[in-house]
Amino acid sequence: MADAKTHKPRPLIDMAVSILIPSLILMKLSGEDRLGADGALILALAFPLGWGALELVKYRKFNWIALLGLISVLLTGGIGLLQLDNQWLAVKEAAVPGILGIAVLVSTRTRYPLIRTLLYNPKVLQVDKIHEHLERNGQVAQFEARLQRATYWLAGTFFFSSFMNYVLAKWIVTSPSGSEAFNNELGRMTLLSYPMIAIPSMVMMMGILYYLWRTIHGLTGLGMEEIMATTGQEQKGR
Repeated sequence: MADAKTHKPRPLIDMAVSILIPSLILMKLSGEDRLGADGALILALAFPLGWGALELVKYRKFNWIALLGLISVLLTGGIGLLQLDNQWLAVKEAAVPGILGIAVLVSTRTRYPLIRTLLYNPKVLQVDKIHEHLERNGQVAQFEARLQRATYWLAGTFFFSSFMNYVLAKWIVTSPSGSEAFNNELGRMTLLSYPMIAIPSMVMMMGILYYLWRTIHGLTGLGMEEIMATTGQEQKGR
């Protein structure tokens, strides 16, 4: 069994398995002379579904974002195989990031805001060291207020993704579900979702992280290299 502590992100492989290969399968193998609409859809969905399950099982780590991805894949497959109205695809595409955005907002009313899980955590930043300097400077309350503001911006990135997912699905996927044309459109939508949605959302997320760094630097005087988590710090945070 692989060690979760030594596991490193592989974004290029993740993108190939979850986006590129399924999209090519849907667009090239959906014809009746090949796998057919249902066969191509099942094979395309097997890649992200199998990859996500492998990551969860192999590294013995519960990853709720990966789990949400698996649920999303199963819902997409269900819509195609059950030949439901393609309106449900647009609803599903909007619902997944929309639910995340709502969860981020709701979490601000709990003891565990999701921004601490996603960005302000020991895997990304040296949280203990930052908090120590904030207490020493009497800036804890001011930092918490700015962290709250960053949380609202984080929710906004998910709502942006939700809106864009809905628009993209309505714009591209117009054929009846379960058809060859539906699969082709689904593959095209999957390919376009990366440059049109994922990259802008990533840029927004990086902007929030930069805002956090500027806030921390301004309140503590610590530099970038002093607050970013090192490998040793990540091991302690596990």
